[in-house]
Amino acid sequence: MITEEGTASQTDYDLVVAGGNAGGLSVAVSSLRSGLDRVRILESGHSVAFPHLVGPDELDVGYGEDVLQIDAEGPTIVVRTNKFTYRTRACLIANRHLLPDWTPPVKSVESPRIHIDTQPEDIDGTDILVVGYTDHAVEITVEAAAAGARVVLAAGGIDPNRLSPAGDQMLRRLEQERRVTLLYRSTPTEITDASGYPMVYFGDRRTPDLQFDHIIFASHRKTLNPEDVGLTDAGLESGRVWFLGEPEEDSVPTTAPGWRIGLEIAATCFPDLDFDYRLGAVDHRHRDQGVIDDLRSEHYNATITYFEPTNSDLWVLRVRPDHGSSSFIPGQYGSLGLGYWEARIDDAEDANLDKRWEKLIRRSYSISSRMFDDTGYLADEERLNELEFYIVLVPPSNGNVPGLTPRLALKRPGDRIYLGPKVAGRYTLGPVTDPASTVLLFATGTGEAPHNAMVIELLRKGHYGPIVAAVSVRQWSDLAYLRQHRTLTERYSNYHYLPMPTREPDVPKRYIQDLIRDGDLALMGIDLDPASTHVFLCGNPAMIGIPEDDDATAVFPEPVGVVELLTERGFTLDRRRQIENIHVEEYW
Repeated sequence: MITEEGTASQTDYDLVVAGGNAGGLSVAVSSLRSGLDRVRILESGHSVAFPHLVGPDELDVGYGEDVLQIDAEGPTIVVRTNKFTYRTRACLIANRHLLPDWTPPVKSVESPRIHIDTQPEDIDGTDILVVGYTDHAVEITVEAAAAGARVVLAAGGIDPNRLSPAGDQMLRRLEQERRVTLLYRSTPTEITDASGYPMVYFGDRRTPDLQFDHIIFASHRKTLNPEDVGLTDAGLESGRVWFLGEPEEDSVPTTAPGWRIGLEIAATCFPDLDFDYRLGAVDHRHRDQGVIDDLRSEHYNATITYFEPTNSDLWVLRVRPDHGSSSFIPGQYGSLGLGYWEARIDDAEDANLDKRWEKLIRRSYSISSRMFDDTGYLADEERLNELEFYIVLVPPSNGNVPGLTPRLALKRPGDRIYLGPKVAGRYTLGPVTDPASTVLLFATGTGEAPHNAMVIELLRKGHYGPIVAAVSVRQWSDLAYLRQHRTLTERYSNYHYLPMPTREPDVPKRYIQDLIRDGDLALMGIDLDPASTHVFLCGNPAMIGIPEDDDATAVFPEPVGVVELLTERGFTLDRRRQIENIHVEEYW
């Protein structure tokens, strides 16, 4: 046993792990669950990366211990620290160096609110963006969330096979508790200053520009060298001392990337060990109801309270979160998710289902509005701890097997679901500051969802200028909110609702573009004046018609979209950092 004098009895440990980071914790926990009797973690600081694992997994951690030397005596590895000496069958060096000269690969302004690896002080209640796709980024995210920050992790390029089970488990837990928003495919392309705060621009349509109180970049890390831990020649030649990290040309032969180095340690030092690397994940080879219930309990954090089909392929549903706020700004969107383990309404087969079976499918949807409360007044969504969504079933097609909506189609009130922790989006009524201005809301299909919330917001705040909501659909049955909109037109003389079904025999086929071409708005007494009109567009890209810039000249797509028609009349499209009078929801 360990003594105060710095000696230990013979081979008291199966494995000693130097480093309580995500990779080290994963190997330690998985080794214990796989049958090793004694595993010791040496952590130089006062806390491991994920303290919640210590108690439930009965981890043996030595805090404040720095490794000074690693030697070999026959088949035994001797690890000496500043406090004790350990004798073990194998040793893993999980610690790695931070790179002091590393710089973020993002065009950015200089700002005291942009940090590398360092968490700012007093961040309780602040908005923090963590940028990175490794366990190190997860560790920073966990630390910031524990300090009370509202955290977004931009993890574009994250590789689930390289992320440790401990890191993956922690992200699931934070998502379930709605304490972290994960952007799995998004990374910043530019950071500017907006009134002293970082404004972050992303290189994809699904993520809007976002402003934060602070940004923390998780730098890349470098594998330790043998001399960093005092590894002797005998220890090196033993083949029982392992280094976690990317192998370099002159690295130790037992260096391996990713937490799965534990598999290599097990194969070399413990050949009889059935190494369990899942760290609490269920074995999806046994897909009984108990396993599915466990997965739902682990991932889902909200309940479906309302599910009303407009037709078999179109639904309005409401979701109530277990934790956190349901507040939003009209026009913003949130994310919903279901597991691949859920049944589908169709017979399509998901690609690589065996590998993805216990994962979540997440999609973003604009937040709609019930429009009226139970007493018949305009709904005040802030008083209701629910979010309403308007969703259409996406059928499978050649090359595309949708994952979420065919599963969502089988859900009913009382069923559990995943709800993302943070709503987002800059497609809001912020530019509409004059209550006398004209507001035009053009949509296709479920693209009218954000407009429903916008209309109620405008009317509740006393907007008295003309408000027009037009939506193009195939049939009357594709209009889930028709009754509510007609009620609004009866109550408010300045509100006009124009439903435009294109496949009904008794209705002439017309599209949103025709409202502008044929002067329909002028016949309603509405002047298309760029100085006093704001136009909001959400839905089919062909209806919108966003141009591409070719040598500073706008090149419009075919067929002609609304943007081109309005541009010919003097309207201008929103551009990055410049708000104009044509506003587009681009994450479609």
